[in-house]
Amino acid sequence: MISINPLSLHLFGNLARQAVLCVGCVLFSHALFAAWEGQVGGEGRFYFEDPLDAKQHTNENLSFYVQPEYRHRWNGGKSSFTFVGFGRLDQNDEERSHVDIRELSWDTSYDNWDVRIGLRKVFWGVTEFQHLVDIINQTDLVDNIDTEDKLGQPMINVAAVQDWGTVDFFVMPYFRERNYAGVKGRLRNQPFVSDSEVRYESDDEEKHVDYALRYSHYFGDWDVGLSYFKGTDRSPDLIDDVDANNQPISVAYYELIDQIGVDLQVTKEHVLWKLEGIYRDSAVESYTAAGGGFEYTLPDNGSSTMDVSLLSEYHADSRGENSRTFDQDIGFGVRFGLHDAKSTAILMGFVYDLNNNGYIFSIESSQRIADNWTLVFDARFFEGQRVGDSGYDVSQDDHIEITLSHYF
Repeated sequence: MISINPLSLHLFGNLARQAVLCVGCVLFSHALFAAWEGQVGGEGRFYFEDPLDAKQHTNENLSFYVQPEYRHRWNGGKSSFTFVGFGRLDQNDEERSHVDIRELSWDTSYDNWDVRIGLRKVFWGVTEFQHLVDIINQTDLVDNIDTEDKLGQPMINVAAVQDWGTVDFFVMPYFRERNYAGVKGRLRNQPFVSDSEVRYESDDEEKHVDYALRYSHYFGDWDVGLSYFKGTDRSPDLIDDVDANNQPISVAYYELIDQIGVDLQVTKEHVLWKLEGIYRDSAVESYTAAGGGFEYTLPDNGSSTMDVSLLSEYHADSRGENSRTFDQDIGFGVRFGLHDAKSTAILMGFVYDLNNNGYIFSIESSQRIADNWTLVFDARFFEGQRVGDSGYDVSQDDHIEITLSHYF
């Protein structure tokens, strides 16, 4: 049976009130009817093994989510307002029952200048298996461990759009902490990360002002991005500690960092060549990390029933086994896009750790099953992880996931 805790209801109530207030302001100022869209759905996860920690739930988990969206343009398309909300109610994990405003922003253009103010999502990077340079938004790790889901970041973003490229300047006056699965949740750290014991290097904590600068342009077949970030690291160090009852917990510690990043993509006929690299400096350490590879799309002679792409990347980190993610890993993948009315898409991926021989195998597939209905099937398997490896905490969390979504 699904339990609904009072905190979840309170959070959903707050989201609804904020959404109504924001949209009401737009309707009043522009005297227009709001055309809403978005999606709502249910998700079922089924685990094949018992968890590492007996406090975690066992084999199945259900959750429901909603993502309302509102967008409006005026001034000849030069100005826009965007609202994207998100809420999830989870059967077992109170921390996974959460709400967020993914986007709530006002954007406008003046000749060769763009100004964007509010909560926004910004993506940097080109590689498939790991996004090293992508640092603006915080990861919504409790929603999905693939690091693709992001929290909205408060910011002022001014962009100069010129013939010689685009320069983006970001001021971020508020930091958002990463959310982690709770005591009962699965796909979590061992021990679990406490959300009440967060620590910062900066005395200003979450109110520390962060800055970022990025230049992007294309030169023929080359797409180039150069970036600089100064502020609170989005990915914290996890420190072992104990709670008030002397039970083991992990505590998130957020450092101040400087990061220089580069991302390149070169298009050559059927091949995309990709590269990302960073140099990061903090009071604790300095290191470099890089990842690169290719995506090759098989030529289509016009009679094929699907598009097929082959992917391969290599990722390395100068910290070696002390890396939080990939230290020396190679990834392979195959992407299928069927030419059918159901828009069927399948991605199979395999990441192998060259240092400890552990690997992760994943399948992601989606298909439209009716008008405005989509069925998504995901599966993840973690093998060969040893005690002390970065992936050991989820080594018994092999699972499949089925999501049914309705778009409105």
